[in-house]
Amino acid sequence: MKLNKLRTVLTAVTVAAVAGVVALAIPANGAGTADNRYITVTGVGTISVVPDAVRFNATVSTVGSTNAAALSAASKSAAAVRTALKDAGIATKDIRSASISVYPEYNWTQETGTKITGYRASQTFDVLVRTASKAGTIIEAVVTAGGDSVQLGGVIPTTLNPSAATEDARAAAVANAKSKASSYAKLLGTSIGKVLSLEEQSSPVYSSPFPMAKAEAADSAVQIDLGEQDVTVTITVRWALN
Repeated sequence: MKLNKLRTVLTAVTVAAVAGVVALAIPANGAGTADNRYITVTGVGTISVVPDAVRFNATVSTVGSTNAAALSAASKSAAAVRTALKDAGIATKDIRSASISVYPEYNWTQETGTKITGYRASQTFDVLVRTASKAGTIIEAVVTAGGDSVQLGGVIPTTLNPSAATEDARAAAVANAKSKASSYAKLLGTSIGKVLSLEEQSSPVYSSPFPMAKAEAADSAVQIDLGEQDVTVTITVRWALN
């Protein structure tokens, strides 16, 4: 089966040249060793990538006259959804039961007070679609299989392997820090020497700020806006001054 077309925006690379911490240590007489002649700067690197996968959750919810009846009906709807997902090529490892619940539903009137009107059973699936262009078609298949008992929750574009983008963000952060350190050193009439220390201030930060790309199924009405995911790395580097 031919894969649905994926319209994407070319990956953009951005070095965030934001104001960072700059610390200088130079003895009053200008002399000293690398231990007391140094500059410390903060560098930030940001890489933008288009997500290549989609995660969504779907809940089947049914009402019955008893707990058992409600759970049985929900189980049948859940089985239909599970089959639709597997028929669409979703691996078992990418289908997770996030929750299963059964509880009474009540109605209150002034005449009768609170009475149980039935029981509701629900099961929620967390699904990972590893090919973003298939997400719309798969969501439609889930809704068709589960009928009116299906409720769709969050749809989250995601990047399956962000390690390459993280490495690029680290390289951008180093370049940003080195550029600032060299600029300050030049203004002070000196130059940077060897690196004395480097600290990554936090784990890489992933965010999806802008809806720019789309995953479209050729014959489907469901369109998933993938956006762009920003991978940001912040570091603090100390260089010796020559």
